[in-house]
Amino acid sequence: MLKPNNAWKWYFDNEAQALMLDLGEDMVFQVAIECKQLIPDAFAETPFSVDDASLFQAYFDAVDALSLSGPRKAELVLNAVAANRFHKPLLPKSWFFKEQEGYSAAEAGSLVTLKTEHGSESFLVIENAGIASLCIHAGESPLALTDTKQMRFCEAIKVMNDRLSIYQQQYDSGSGHYALVG
Repeated sequence: MLKPNNAWKWYFDNEAQALMLDLGEDMVFQVAIECKQLIPDAFAETPFSVDDASLFQAYFDAVDALSLSGPRKAELVLNAVAANRFHKPLLPKSWFFKEQEGYSAAEAGSLVTLKTEHGSESFLVIENAGIASLCIHAGESPLALTDTKQMRFCEAIKVMNDRLSIYQQQYDSGSGHYALVG
């Protein structure tokens, strides 16, 4: 498992046109946020802060429930920390998702399920702004939003909180794996 330290730093790589996180020891992580979705602070070198490290731990604890490999969990968590710190504000795009009965406003770091006409998938809540939450896609398979539009792993979206349902897993004794309930 990755352990944040004071040598980590965020920087923008002009050649790759991507936000990067230097993890030291010749390891560099490329953030999945598109360049046009980054706030101006993302283009200056900045240290991985104490707040970043705190979020890293909170998100890592949350994604432990997902049936992802260790490296995929680390990828999800690092992208979540980057989204919290460097993603431009988004307007809700709730129309892709079904309203949920008896929803509860999820806290940052919670796992939730979002359902479309084409399926459902797990998401990690990055921040809750009261009536809407910024979420990052936590499922390995693309989630179809429409017949022609899909969300990929680690892609962020903001949705109204009435679209969120609490993430639940159910053990499938036939496959020996946990599966998303929804």
